[in-house]
Amino acid sequence: MTTTTAAESGTWALGGDLPVRRMGFGAMRLTGTAPFHQGVPRDREQSLRVLRRAVELGVNHIDTAAFYFSQTRSANELINSALSPYADDLVIATKIGPVRDVRGEFAEPARPDELRGHVEENLRQLGRDHMDLVYLRLMGQDSLAEHFGALAELREAGLVRHLGISNVRPAHLEEALEIAPVAAVQNPYGIDRREDEVLTLCGERGIAFVPFFSGAKPGREAQGGGEEHAAVLDVARAHGVSAAQVRHAWVLGRGEHVLAIAGTGSVDHLEDNVAAGSVRLTEDEVRALDALGG
Repeated sequence: MTTTTAAESGTWALGGDLPVRRMGFGAMRLTGTAPFHQGVPRDREQSLRVLRRAVELGVNHIDTAAFYFSQTRSANELINSALSPYADDLVIATKIGPVRDVRGEFAEPARPDELRGHVEENLRQLGRDHMDLVYLRLMGQDSLAEHFGALAELREAGLVRHLGISNVRPAHLEEALEIAPVAAVQNPYGIDRREDEVLTLCGERGIAFVPFFSGAKPGREAQGGGEEHAAVLDVARAHGVSAAQVRHAWVLGRGEHVLAIAGTGSVDHLEDNVAAGSVRLTEDEVRALDALGG
């Protein structure tokens, strides 16, 4: 039996100089069965196996954050333990801005003068001297100028190679581009197509669009507890794949600049996600799926 690797999903150069497979890996689910403190902590050895298997399958883009932790697990610590010393082609991205206290509760977002400490904390946890890509994750702010300006200074200081923004509106992207180059935008996106405008703007400017929740069925805010669309199930049956694979394949089909960061704490689920990069939807199937977001 042939194993599908991440190479099937194609490649994109983040920031123009960091080639990554378009099917990447999101680290949030490594720490527990649900995000943060909401589920049961993962078995540590299982999470380490998932990370090592991801790299074996050709994944070279991992998305993480220092605030990805549960009662007993830290995503960054797991990544460091499983993959350090890191392969030369491995790109690790993190997000800064949100703050969780020692009890795991979200606190006030970081001030601009606190962002250096956030980057340094990621560097310590990951055992690195610089970050490949750092996203400024917005928490409802109308303007990102002061925060993004502070992050741009860290790029000039050599702590960060490329800058990104997350959870943003089109106006935020335009605002950021007035300050410094943006390598990637990370927003929720899937077949509902609620972020089409941002995705299109990124494509026009050569910026990677990195959706999260791209494989989740309806009810994703409630851990994906809704019923799957019949059209998705029809396409899945036609290809002999899972509904999540269809969703990932549809998202990857939105443009060469679109990168997936499917996350899981299961090796089997990881292999299923990576294999989505080889699913090729027909024009009729794409139109049927497009209509779900209409």
